[in-house]
Amino acid sequence: MRLDLLVSQRFGLSRRAARDAVRGGRVDLEGAAAEEPGKDVAETAKVAYFPDRPQKRSVRTRLTVLFEDDDLIVVEKPAGLLTVPTADREKDTLLARVLDYLHHRYRRRPFAGTVHRLDKDTSGALVFARNRETARALQDLLRRHDVEREYLALVEGDPGETGTFSNELVRDAGDTRRGVARRGESGQQAVTHWKRLEPLRGASLVSVRLETGRTHQIRIHFSAAGFPVLGDRVYGRREKDPGIPRQMLHARLLGFAHPATGRQVRVESPLPEDFQKLLRRLRRHATPSDRG
Repeated sequence: MRLDLLVSQRFGLSRRAARDAVRGGRVDLEGAAAEEPGKDVAETAKVAYFPDRPQKRSVRTRLTVLFEDDDLIVVEKPAGLLTVPTADREKDTLLARVLDYLHHRYRRRPFAGTVHRLDKDTSGALVFARNRETARALQDLLRRHDVEREYLALVEGDPGETGTFSNELVRDAGDTRRGVARRGESGQQAVTHWKRLEPLRGASLVSVRLETGRTHQIRIHFSAAGFPVLGDRVYGRREKDPGIPRQMLHARLLGFAHPATGRQVRVESPLPEDFQKLLRRLRRHATPSDRG
């Protein structure tokens, strides 16, 4: 259970108020001050709330921090925001927001090393390293496939209960888009495990776990199988559906062994409102036969 959720339930606070209380240093966990709203804790954990305790210095930011310590920071990436700038040198990126947050919080020139990326229209949890040693260690974990990553996706149709996609992917499948390699063609091996969580009307909510991390891997695999991600105008339907605001893909879970301490870091990112809104709509239109 997330710490902010436990605080919310124990002390009758809204989730936002509980999150602010933790970040403001007004919550103790097992007798020590806690500053990580997204920290995974047991439901029986000992927590104390001190509403009158002076608040620690806060930082006005457009950044939602899920986990933070001296070596790394895990944040929520909203849909529509680039992880890092492109050749066009965009100023407002997730990296820029992380650097701005770290600068104002610690009053010194910060370092934020990019470890992995999410597509512009994909939301969810993303980790940045706060020093070069941690950046190298996290990148090594990714290369060894020792990072737990779970995505939630809304896809067209019904792919079935569970399965694995295992194909080689290429940068150009013949139409200037990335895709699955044809017979005899060499590419990068990509493995995607998926499980259907809920059948809907004309769509399915699926949980996706990555064994490898190739560019556009989830979108390519589901599209090639005939179940493109809803709202994906590159690998799915080209025409825009006004009821689907973007590609419905969310990085829900990120887990790994902390490079410095060896302790398990496991962070969950809640579904954003646009994803929840579409999911509610699809549920309303689903029939008993859709749900099996």
